Amino acid sequence: MIAIGEASKQSGVSIETIRYYERERIVPKPGRATNNRRLYTADDVGRLRLLKRLRDLGFPLAEAKMLLDLSENRASDCEAVKELAEVHIANVETKIAELKKLETALKQLISNCSRGNVDCPMLSQLRTE
Repeated sequence: MIAIGEASKQSGVSIETIRYYERERIVPKPGRATNNRRLYTADDVGRLRLLKRLRDLGFPLAEAKMLLDLSENRASDCEAVKELAEVHIANVETKIAELKKLETALKQLISNCSRGNVDCPMLSQLRTE
């Protein structure tokens, strides 16, 4: 059993985020020592690590919670995990396409810039759009 600071170090999840996850019931509340300090098990740290990894992969918190719940089910539903991941991939691909359009638009605006002008062509064009 370890304290919250050590659980934070081992999982890579900040102390405040751990407390938030507990308040929002994303992870179960840990046991308490006689002095009322939180005590975490290896399983608790494992849950936090998995949540961190899922969040690092861009899963929204609700989906990360669903995947965490699926991971804790002994007969976890691989098909449900796959479906969530496929939806997430589609969302990532959409965001990438949107970012590429943004990149193209910004490059086009920058290409219209010329040094030494008092009026910036880029800002002028943005004002008229």
